[in-house]
Amino acid sequence: MKKTFFSLVFAGVILFSTQETQAQAKFPPASSTTKIEQGIGIKKATLLYQRPNVNSRKIFGELVPYDQVWRTGANGIPSLTFEEEVTIAGNKVPAGTYGLFTIPTKGDWTIILSKNVEQWGAYQYNQSEDFLRFQAKSRQISDKVETFTIAFENVKPNGADLTLSWENTKVSFPIAVDQSQEILAGIEEAMKGEKKPYFAAAQYYFQNNLDINKAVEWVKEADKDNTKAPYIKYWKARMLLKAGDKAGATKAATEGIAIAKATNNDEYIKLNTQVLEEAK
Repeated sequence: MKKTFFSLVFAGVILFSTQETQAQAKFPPASSTTKIEQGIGIKKATLLYQRPNVNSRKIFGELVPYDQVWRTGANGIPSLTFEEEVTIAGNKVPAGTYGLFTIPTKGDWTIILSKNVEQWGAYQYNQSEDFLRFQAKSRQISDKVETFTIAFENVKPNGADLTLSWENTKVSFPIAVDQSQEILAGIEEAMKGEKKPYFAAAQYYFQNNLDINKAVEWVKEADKDNTKAPYIKYWKARMLLKAGDKAGATKAATEGIAIAKATNNDEYIKLNTQVLEEAK
């Protein structure tokens, strides 16, 4: 009887130890999770999605059927969060979080932004929960993409392209923002303060084709505050050149080259020299 009792106790200890070991074991997921935060202008977009691999399978037309709603990845559907209103395919999309579904075809794909973000797969997909549907161009690419990839590409101050790539197919669509009024109001308010953002404001005006005379006025003020900065001389030269003041641009670029040489700054020797050649 005692022998049986101790045998049972010993077996229980072994079982408990085995279960505990198994509970602590960690395994890599079949489809990894990726989170991306992308700055677009002065705000950001956040993407969360799952990334399956090809694993020697035929993807589109077989594993992922054509003309059917697809979860767009693995497991839970991707989510897209915008900090402010954006424009997609000519449609205003308010700030918020949206689920991403797609309908792959041999030609253009249908992209779906859903108001229901918390979905595993497309099994419970309900078209009545769509916020937006639109068409996106797809194309065949020569380099095979093993791991399903969603990425922000061609990022500019006023937008970016969202691309979906897997196997030999790539789909993309533009996301645009219009922050000009907010930025201009911010510049106007900041100029009332003690520390005025002359240089950044001048760059914004120059790069967005706004009042070039105002940009020149501000970059001159920035130059007064920091006379030994070759990068300010460079931008000052570019702005003066755009304003039609070739003599002023030549002087600023020449000064920038001299400062850059004194500090062994090859980058701004090169950049100021380029503007100097343009001014000639």
